[in-house]
Amino acid sequence: MDTPVIELRGIDKSFGPVHVLHTVDFSVYPGEVTALVGDNGAGKSTLVKCIGGTHPIDAGEILFEGEPVQIGNPRDAAELGIEIVYQDLALCDNLDIVQNMFLGRERKHGIVLDEYGMEELAGRTLAGLSVRTVKSVRQKVASLSGGQRQTVAIAKAVLWNSKVVILDEPTAALGVAQTQQVLELVRRLADKGLAVVLISHNMNDVFAVSDRIAALYLGRMAAQVRTTDVTHSQVVELITSGRSGSLGVKA
Repeated sequence: MDTPVIELRGIDKSFGPVHVLHTVDFSVYPGEVTALVGDNGAGKSTLVKCIGGTHPIDAGEILFEGEPVQIGNPRDAAELGIEIVYQDLALCDNLDIVQNMFLGRERKHGIVLDEYGMEELAGRTLAGLSVRTVKSVRQKVASLSGGQRQTVAIAKAVLWNSKVVILDEPTAALGVAQTQQVLELVRRLADKGLAVVLISHNMNDVFAVSDRIAALYLGRMAAQVRTTDVTHSQVVELITSGRSGSLGVKA
């Protein structure tokens, strides 16, 4: 617990003349949910894409389990054990759950797909996450509810012995009951020892499941604190003005 799974030190990122991230420090610990919050344009997506290898960093250092690493592309991130579930989920409606979970990473016996092995592993992964709302792993994704789709996307992310799972607004389009199911799944991921990053605008969700909160303000890390050490209103102040009492970016 003392060593973060991922630690970002002094990360800078610009797109042409637009300076998006300013010397950002960010740490994610195993067995914890770290909520990454911030207003639109604060730099959350850019930060995540730097971690995931989509955007190269301009300056700074990334450490994985205490060792400096270079993440040049998404494959580098996946090999380290970093999986990102983006808001659009990247699921194919015309395929079933098993086909979606193994898409691009199919198992084979020689030149033949190992359908039984993939089906068994998909079922075991869902069962291991205590997912009981899916009737069959051979259901087409088109037939699933929003909450079930989110569950499949998360299960797909943890199928590959991942150590870090980053979830981009996983409850944004869900109703109350489905939101609760997804939040319970998020908590179970952390309880299994994974490091979870939850990007969310919903403060109720953030306070319900997170252990730490990292607040970005205009590309700067305003604060990274334990959830129990701050109030709802303090986090809102950090998001909207970058400061709350003694917390926040230096003037």
